Amino acid sequence: MKFLSFTLLLLITLMQYPLWLGKASWLKVWQVEQDVIVARGNNLMLQNRNNMLEAEVNDLKQGIEAIEERARSDLGMIKHDEILFQIVRSTQSIEY
Repeated sequence: MKFLSFTLLLLITLMQYPLWLGKASWLKVWQVEQDVIVARGNNLMLQNRNNMLEAEVNDLKQGIEAIEERARSDLGMIKHDEILFQIVRSTQSIEY
């Protein structure tokens, strides 16, 4: 009877091995689920960035205002007969 009990316990233990430590174990499944959560977060951030870039491309294709704004801010361009005033602030404080 002891031999039969020991054999059954050994078989149950051997059957549990793949569940906990095998190729498709609970630990690996949990790790893959965590990787999927991280990947979905990255995909969401990239999708938001792509949506913003797509909106900017559509603005550049359809409107002159977006091109003008980009030229003014990035290239420092001004319109004909327009005067640009640039205010430079000093980082040093003057004491008297």
